[in-house]
Amino acid sequence: MGKLTSFKRSLWVFHASGGSCNACDIEIIAALTPRYDAERFGIKLVGSPRHADVLLVTGAIPKDFADKLRRIYEQMPDPKAVIVIGNCGTSGGVFYDSYNIAGPIDEIIPVDVYVPGCPPRPEAIVDAVVKAWLKLEKLEKQLEGKEE
Repeated sequence: MGKLTSFKRSLWVFHASGGSCNACDIEIIAALTPRYDAERFGIKLVGSPRHADVLLVTGAIPKDFADKLRRIYEQMPDPKAVIVIGNCGTSGGVFYDSYNIAGPIDEIIPVDVYVPGCPPRPEAIVDAVVKAWLKLEKLEKQLEGKEE
């Protein structure tokens, strides 16, 4: 894993829940509570995708939510990263091959980091955000013309 160096501001995260059982959502909240305290690293949940650098997506995505998820993704400014939390978003989980599921999230929007588990531990979620942070730093350097 690389060293965090040049992302100039706090990392703001928007959470979209597509149809999860809320287990992954609870683990995301646990990552923000005082035990893990992701906010001390500048990782903060925001209420609008227009302010977010990272999109956290949980749950198997129903067909009627797929377009809404695409719109959420398109509203985010560049550079941006997407993290899928849990087995349902990664592969469909227990809902795999269900008639009303649009498919894994990477068939709807590009995904940068997967966090497997049902539900994944908060440590895994914080680790995934750090990986997304590294990707954003790399993209920002490319945008500035300082490619590594």
